[in-house]
Amino acid sequence: MLQRFAIIMFLLALAEFYSFIVVRSAVRTLPAGGRMAVMIFYIALSLFAWVSFFMFRHINWANLPHMLRNIYVAFTIGFMVGKLLILVVMLIDELRRLVTWIVTNIPTLASPTPSAGANVGRSIFLQRMALIVGGIALGGFIWGITNRYRYKIRRVRLAFGNLPEAFKGMKIVQISDIHAGSFDRHEAVARGVQQVMAESPDIIFFTGDLVNNKADEVQPYVDIFSQLKAPLGVYSTLGNHDYGDYVQWPSAQAKTKNLEWLKETHGKMGWRLLMNEHVLLEKGNDRIAVLGIENWSAKANFPKYGDLSRAHAGLGKDIPFKILLSHDPSHWDAQVRKQFPDINLTLSGHTHGMQFGVEIPGLKWSPVQYVYQKWAGLYREGAQYLYVNRGFGFLGYPGRLGILPEITVIELV
Repeated sequence: MLQRFAIIMFLLALAEFYSFIVVRSAVRTLPAGGRMAVMIFYIALSLFAWVSFFMFRHINWANLPHMLRNIYVAFTIGFMVGKLLILVVMLIDELRRLVTWIVTNIPTLASPTPSAGANVGRSIFLQRMALIVGGIALGGFIWGITNRYRYKIRRVRLAFGNLPEAFKGMKIVQISDIHAGSFDRHEAVARGVQQVMAESPDIIFFTGDLVNNKADEVQPYVDIFSQLKAPLGVYSTLGNHDYGDYVQWPSAQAKTKNLEWLKETHGKMGWRLLMNEHVLLEKGNDRIAVLGIENWSAKANFPKYGDLSRAHAGLGKDIPFKILLSHDPSHWDAQVRKQFPDINLTLSGHTHGMQFGVEIPGLKWSPVQYVYQKWAGLYREGAQYLYVNRGFGFLGYPGRLGILPEITVIELV
């Protein structure tokens, strides 16, 4: 952990160094007074960003006006990411310089080389490109806060040979990662719930992280989420944030009381919380199973509270079709596929698609894919499927850039 932090700090410091060079170069033609004013302003913004970076966990965000908080966080993240992108472009220029030097100074490799003027011109071009790329990143993260409630409905049709006849055509709606403590607009959240209900789902699944840390965060939204109804019911499970593991509690009893309050809130909203257990859904003579477990992650930084063996106990071959709700998608490869091949469909969330990435025809990318191989959308191995929802809410960065909040509609055929 310490080594990873040291690497991150080194990269940020290097990015800061190159960003200073790029900005100084960009204003070199300004009058002396204007040049000094711009550099002082830039240094002040940089100090502001660094202070924000180190004080992030110590700021009482709840006491800040929501819009100020959103712009503050978006600016800080965008400023840092922008500088890292400047670093990438400038390292490309450094590599170009190194290759040019080798070709120029090693006789056996000598060949006609660009003039000094051409080299300077390329460096200036790359510096300007770096500045533009960094500026676009900063502007993009600020613009991304306007997308935090722009829910996108994603539709999937899945065919299963062992799906009982009575359940063919069943429409599932999945939402995940509400993170109610991040919300600041009741009417926008209500619109998302209305979009869910407009789909007329047969059943609704919620796959964890109702809150950021504390049960009181969701209480102002209980009436809104209580509107989620479906003929076959609303089923939910817990995510890693629901346990209150990331905040300090005055006592172990206080933490336990908070979790019990959160569990009760699921029930108050009409949601059936599945805690390492299963329920059977019946239509006529046909039955399928819905299993739900507590958080279980293959990643060392996240807890393993779930017990799939316990949830699966008692399900024999007479229940041909099984759906699992498991918050963390790393669970699928680590345990579900290997030990429970009879689980047909697993629904997860957790990653949020990092709330930042690119999803266009032919290209699907987010930095989170370097941590989670299965990070958004549908995955298949043999007869088993995993769907990773991109999240209904947001956490940390109060926006969405390229990865919109998601309402998943799955039709079983």
